[in-house]
Amino acid sequence: MTDHDDHRPTRWTEATVYPDMWLNPDDDPRDNDGPAPEGELATLLDFITNYRLTLRLKCDGLTPAQLATHSVPPSTMSLLGLVRHLAEVERDWLNWITHGDPLPKLYGKRDADFDEAVGDPDLVASSFADLERQQAATDAELAKYAADLGQHVGREDIAVRELMVHMVDEYARHCGHADLLRECVDGRVGQ
Repeated sequence: MTDHDDHRPTRWTEATVYPDMWLNPDDDPRDNDGPAPEGELATLLDFITNYRLTLRLKCDGLTPAQLATHSVPPSTMSLLGLVRHLAEVERDWLNWITHGDPLPKLYGKRDADFDEAVGDPDLVASSFADLERQQAATDAELAKYAADLGQHVGREDIAVRELMVHMVDEYARHCGHADLLRECVDGRVGQ
């Protein structure tokens, strides 16, 4: 759907209950209507989980070519590039909180996460698998330190709390990018 005057997509949402939302509340996998999490760890994990889900939602329903579209020029960002970038970031975080030799970059040279994000179905599938695998690895390592968020861990000697807040910050920032990228790809809006 495009506006015939300027070739931009027409804005739309799937939500019918609240027109500024991405989905209707009953269809939203994020836990927004339940009781608030209790405690610092539960709150941080809730935010991380919901931002990870938000990124996935912003990518749902698009073709590989649409996921790889650089829809906000001159930026080289694409939704697929964000998925790959966050897989790299998750690996970096894992490297921060472990010892020994760091794991190598997933996609090789700097900015390959964005620059090599092309609309190939196999590349899209492997990129999402990379993200899920890296998230699981980071989560498994962080779970070892859940009893004391103030302890400093790994080669970066970073406090667990600081890393988790950084995770929220990184995902939140990139979900904002995903909002704009998605709207420019097919016009779909919603928070």
